[in-house]
Amino acid sequence: MGRKRLKQKWRLSDTAEQKGTIVLITGSNSGIGFEMAMELVGKGAEVILACRQRTRAEEAKKRILQRHAEGRIHLVSLDLADLASIEMAAAEVASSFPRLDVLINNAGVMIPPRGTTNDGFELQVGTNHLGHFALTARLFPLLEKAVAPRVVTVSSIAHTMGRLDLANMHGEGKRYDKWGQYGRSKLANLMFALELDRRLKASGSHVVSLASHPGYANTSLQRHSLMWRLLNNVALSPQRGAAATVFAATEEEALSHPYWGPVGPLEAWGWTGRANISKRAQHREDARALWTWSEKVTGVTFPV
Repeated sequence: MGRKRLKQKWRLSDTAEQKGTIVLITGSNSGIGFEMAMELVGKGAEVILACRQRTRAEEAKKRILQRHAEGRIHLVSLDLADLASIEMAAAEVASSFPRLDVLINNAGVMIPPRGTTNDGFELQVGTNHLGHFALTARLFPLLEKAVAPRVVTVSSIAHTMGRLDLANMHGEGKRYDKWGQYGRSKLANLMFALELDRRLKASGSHVVSLASHPGYANTSLQRHSLMWRLLNNVALSPQRGAAATVFAATEEEALSHPYWGPVGPLEAWGWTGRANISKRAQHREDARALWTWSEKVTGVTFPV
């Protein structure tokens, strides 16, 4: 499924009015997640900043309110590397809001030193994929209460180098392949988004699942990569990196394709368009197997 840029260059500032919309964004205290929150609050959305570090989330809220004094912003403590935290965060959101119009699965870790989540999962697969898988399942009843709900899961151009290995998803072995695990987690993100959409359509649900990627954006996500930090002077701004995800979350045209991102050179740069989906990501049998594995290890199931 191939690349095609939109007829007009779509900027983050082109986001339509969002008054009355309730949006939850994971990892929204910095980087592209923060820019998404800033723009959506400015367009009238009620935004939930779901972040691991409360103090940083409070700082992000203050920065947004400095520009949008009337903004409606809520904070929820969420650690995607802890299934108990995910359950508590989802319960808090469900008790505080009548519905959820948009869930943006944005937070992630990229090539950190070898580590595990609170539940013993490899840190990147556990946080980037399993954490968002469990969160989406927990929030699904709230999404169903909205009129036109969307889930947007942020993948990466790195999904093309990912390899699914359900016998060793946590990359166990003497040598830790941090790039391999990152690619695997981003492939899992995209496969999850596509498989969720197929299941939603098959069940007749009005919830829509889409995916996006930010291209090569200059954010703190690359702090563990010296090479990527050195190249940050030619990277997209966080605002440009956030554009494709907000497009997928808000625009009617986004429903015409399941995966959005910059579609210039290598899909690392350029303007928002229909991003390329690798053959591995389109493998339906593998996607079903990944879904089954994800439910098994998290203990969380979807009602679809």
